[in-house]
Amino acid sequence: MHDAPPARGVLTTVVYSQHSLGMGHFVRSSALAAALAARGRVVLVNGGPPPEGAAWPMGVERLDLPPLVMAADGQLATLDPGTTVEATLTARRTALARVLDEVRPDAIVLEMFPFGRKKFAPEILPILDRLRDAGPGRPRVVSSVRDLLVTSRRDQQGFDDQACLRANRYLDAVFVHADPAFATIDESFRPGVPLSIPVHHTGFVVPRRAPAGGADRAGVVVSAGGGVVGAPLFAAALAAQPALWSEHALAMTLVAGPLCPESVWQRLTQEAARRPGLTLVRAVADLGVLIAQAAVSVSQCGYNTALDVVSAGVPAVVVPFGRASEDEQLRRARRLEARGLVRVVEEQALDGPTLAAAVAAARLAPPPPAAFDLDGADTAARLLQALVSGGAVASSREVGACPSAG
Repeated sequence: MHDAPPARGVLTTVVYSQHSLGMGHFVRSSALAAALAARGRVVLVNGGPPPEGAAWPMGVERLDLPPLVMAADGQLATLDPGTTVEATLTARRTALARVLDEVRPDAIVLEMFPFGRKKFAPEILPILDRLRDAGPGRPRVVSSVRDLLVTSRRDQQGFDDQACLRANRYLDAVFVHADPAFATIDESFRPGVPLSIPVHHTGFVVPRRAPAGGADRAGVVVSAGGGVVGAPLFAAALAAQPALWSEHALAMTLVAGPLCPESVWQRLTQEAARRPGLTLVRAVADLGVLIAQAAVSVSQCGYNTALDVVSAGVPAVVVPFGRASEDEQLRRARRLEARGLVRVVEEQALDGPTLAAAVAAARLAPPPPAAFDLDGADTAARLLQALVSGGAVASSREVGACPSAG
């Protein structure tokens, strides 16, 4: 582990986070870990590629597992050509068991599992089985999930049913990081076997930042999260850039993302050479700060970027990422669009002129204020402390009630 001075407090927590296509899960887990660090020792276990350049939360210890990612075919892949996925999972499972033995946490926060991350079950379930047999003094186990879950899997009902059985068997609670005025878990999770554990809607989890200041907003910021699947958006942005510069005097900053494939980055660099009004950036420590300073944001519609846009009140055009088994970004985008907070351009309709027109229109129509609960990190930390302490915490929303699945 990478050591950091433990914060003062009484709660010891291990947070398990796995990012693959983007950095959103890591950013949300980091914000939650930072809030938990005010209450005690926190170890953040990172299962994705090391987040180079990303800000690490103060007072939080770090354990990078041998990284696994999601390949284009939806299967797990290792970044080390000298080993296999199976061997990597074995090494990760050993590392997880070791950190739990060494840290002896009061609580474990699992990012998404079992409501996602099904392919990581071989490393997670052995740990959960072991904890389940540990008796009354075992750590409390909570699943940390975002506002909207995927609902377009080939066997969605089977997935939801299995997730519910696993949640009832292994978890003590579910923390849904959403304002219930925007989304509740039962809108995207419909198991035939209802949940028997408490479900808490914490409010949205956003990183703590200093106010952006009074500087005038200027230019267009284009981003695609980690950048793994940003190539179509980047291509359209480059096609739109000359018109935005010559007709609207809007400079553009394109942030490729820390996980942007090198081939895409090289192509962007070549195509952008000697263009006035265009700046290419490989990665930034905090994308939200840059978005808050923009006249218009252009992005996909992942959880963190959407909240960066909404919390800053920036005019925004979103191009939701989507494929057959991924629908949460489009659903989030449409909900925000219905509130007048973003303009949506779907990926299949994306080209330079369409994007340039959407940016110009967004600039002329600032969004209304969004009154969402953004204190989800602190609320989740308080709820976890109460759960460990044995206090009664009423569920903010339950999805049915049934005996725990054995």
